[in-house]
Amino acid sequence: MSAVAGLETLGAAEAARLIAAGGLSAEALMQALLARIAARDEAVLAWSFLDRDAALAAARAADAWQGPRGPLHGVPVGLKDVIDAAGLPTEFGSEAFAGHYPAGDAMVTARLRAAGAIIMGKLVTAEFATYRAGPTRNPADPAHTPGGSSSGSAAAVADAQVPVSLGTQTAGSVVRPASFCGCLGFKPSHGRYPSQGVIDTAHRLDTVGTFARRLDDVVLLDNVLSGADHPVATEERPLVVGVLADGFWADASPAMQATRTLWAERFAAAGHQVFERAAPAILEELGEAQKIIHQYECAHHLGAIRRDHADKVSEKFRAFIDGGLAMPDARYEAACAVQDRARAMEDALFGGADVLLACSAPDAAPEGLESTGDPVFCRPWTALGTPSLGFPAGLRGVLPLGLQLIGRRGDDAQLLARARRLLPADLR
Repeated sequence: MSAVAGLETLGAAEAARLIAAGGLSAEALMQALLARIAARDEAVLAWSFLDRDAALAAARAADAWQGPRGPLHGVPVGLKDVIDAAGLPTEFGSEAFAGHYPAGDAMVTARLRAAGAIIMGKLVTAEFATYRAGPTRNPADPAHTPGGSSSGSAAAVADAQVPVSLGTQTAGSVVRPASFCGCLGFKPSHGRYPSQGVIDTAHRLDTVGTFARRLDDVVLLDNVLSGADHPVATEERPLVVGVLADGFWADASPAMQATRTLWAERFAAAGHQVFERAAPAILEELGEAQKIIHQYECAHHLGAIRRDHADKVSEKFRAFIDGGLAMPDARYEAACAVQDRARAMEDALFGGADVLLACSAPDAAPEGLESTGDPVFCRPWTALGTPSLGFPAGLRGVLPLGLQLIGRRGDDAQLLARARRLLPADLR
């Protein structure tokens, strides 16, 4: 297969512009990506399903299309294997659903197709988007986890095997693997993107998210997946950035804490108002509530799978479901009350900040593939339902370190616009 070197590094927005202008064919882009996958798949193992011939045929069809073209025309997108796509299997990272084909597209998949995107294939997920890790390895060092549960989605984008991808987050499954692999990971406000046709594990928490290497691509996907363009007023004043630096955030490694301090100093040097924000106690309480809500709701949504396929699901999954089924209703209801109380306190939590800056994970990706890492620094924001943009912020050796910018619930477009002012040009 011939391919033009370097095309695999194109972002989605740039590729779409080149295709629309006639300076690039969808077929040439697909060939470059397939060549990259052929060279790297053995090391990274990001894909759970990829039909190379079908992907090339779809690219040729995109080039031949004479009708109206959407904003993602001819651009390949990967889907976490808990998101339905007609004609592709959805196996949920589980032997119990081997060979399972859905009846049609998830709504997010349909929106991607309507925008002209090519659904390139399915990406590895932890079992049922929970805690048994899949085979994917960290592209920076294959001895380390890529994170999860959206492991393949983060690794494939970070390794330039696909320009953008979709994942899901219920605890930290977008922002954490983005941190570990070294790409952008956007978890929008809860409910911003439709969930029909996406695995339902915890309805108060589940959120479809996106992975990219450029902020332009995150914005483009946000417009497509949310169903509308969301213009925001231009801000010329300095931004107010609150830096969370105490409480359980102190568990971050020295390298991660130094990285957070470095970026806070960069923001201040650029003229923004930066202040250290004492992490309100409710955030730690909220993190614990997220664990309870996740386990209880997952047990009730997926308990039938554990019952009917006990011999084909992992012991880790069985134990998680059994614990949720044994949980008293009152404990779950108390956790929901914490979540509701925290959401009502959102303004107080921000303390006057436009955005908050926090670590995405305690450290770089841990060694080993049995665990996907600790989502402790993502749990509160998932439960709060706020938008969070994880971004690559540094390195510990060869391993990426990630931070996240957090905005108020519903202010997704504003957060992304503010991120454009805060992040360097190579991430925009």
